[in-house]
Amino acid sequence: MDRREFIAAAGALALKESLHPTAASASPAIPTDYITAAYYFGNFHVDPRNEQAHGANWTEWNLVRAATPRFPGHHQPKVPYWGYEDESDPRVFEKKIAAARTNGLNAFIFDWYWYKDGPFLNRALDRGFLGAANNKDLKFALMWANHDWYDIHPAKLTSPPNLQFAGGISREAFDAMSERMLQLFQHPSYLTLDGAPYFSIYELYRFIQGMGGVRQAADALNALRSKAKALGLPGVHVNAVTWGVQILPGQSEVSNLSELLQQLNIESTTSYVWIHHTKFADALTTEYSEIRRQYETYRDKAATELGRPYFPNVTVGWDSTPRACQTDNFRTAGYPFTSVIVNNSPQAFANALQSAKDFAAKQLPKGRRLITINSWNEWTEGSYLEPDKEHDTAYLEAIRKVFPTS
Repeated sequence: MDRREFIAAAGALALKESLHPTAASASPAIPTDYITAAYYFGNFHVDPRNEQAHGANWTEWNLVRAATPRFPGHHQPKVPYWGYEDESDPRVFEKKIAAARTNGLNAFIFDWYWYKDGPFLNRALDRGFLGAANNKDLKFALMWANHDWYDIHPAKLTSPPNLQFAGGISREAFDAMSERMLQLFQHPSYLTLDGAPYFSIYELYRFIQGMGGVRQAADALNALRSKAKALGLPGVHVNAVTWGVQILPGQSEVSNLSELLQQLNIESTTSYVWIHHTKFADALTTEYSEIRRQYETYRDKAATELGRPYFPNVTVGWDSTPRACQTDNFRTAGYPFTSVIVNNSPQAFANALQSAKDFAAKQLPKGRRLITINSWNEWTEGSYLEPDKEHDTAYLEAIRKVFPTS
């Protein structure tokens, strides 16, 4: 039996066990030492908003398939090992959950979109994960991806993209969103810290902008916490993704990020991806080791200066060229025409995981040693754990190596 046959057989066995668990294979509790959670980007299923913008049955798989090498030595296109599957199909998600659990991953943190007129890209969670027969085997949580949504599918080199949905929403829209969140918080597979459901916000300043100020934003979060307590939950663990944080023009309520986190009563902070805190080389490629070095400098600073626990992040890689128009001559410019991270081997990724584990052991108490990973499936940004034709399950195996399941 060759390696690919072994991987296929192992995946089938894991899926079989997850669908028909025995007493020995029943879902374990989240470990008390470390919690590994991968971000999940749900744009690989058909969504009505995307169909309106790009035509019937469009998904971001279109960009993955269309990607081409943009310079000598550039490895594109990336080819998923399982094929271009529909993540809103529960049977597809059962395979993802089984592979994640088998390889030491504890949770998916869904990039969760909700704009002023309601949800977007919600079927990966609502139909795929929640419909999966084995969803009790993996925890899940929400990261409200409240950024402006631009049409960069693909992006032109010199033409500004069209803004489709604004990230800032009103209190009325936030309250409507909260009702759906509260339903999800009560799901038995929802990730909690000290019993409180984990809820992360991608852009604090965009949230504040929509609410009309820091005080109003704090009121909205306090209302969410109160509603959670009324349901018998101990509250909500609100996490902030600390990147691109701005103090809004004319804002006099706070003067720095630490003060802002305090006023909003944010429980913890983390990152989404390393490149939010680093600079690329002035070249077509940038070394993984250099981006890691810059990020870990930020990580240490965040742990001492933000006044809140910081959950370390580990990034698999970076290559956003599939989102760049393939007929434009490629050069490094603004996103997604960025430098590509290279030498992000599975072993280099494992080394970064070990560094994050060591950091968590020193900085965080048991039960709160959460490590975020970018990501399960950012295929068009070149940062994914999901098996592909080049590395098979090697990146997933790196998690099991550093965080053994038994």
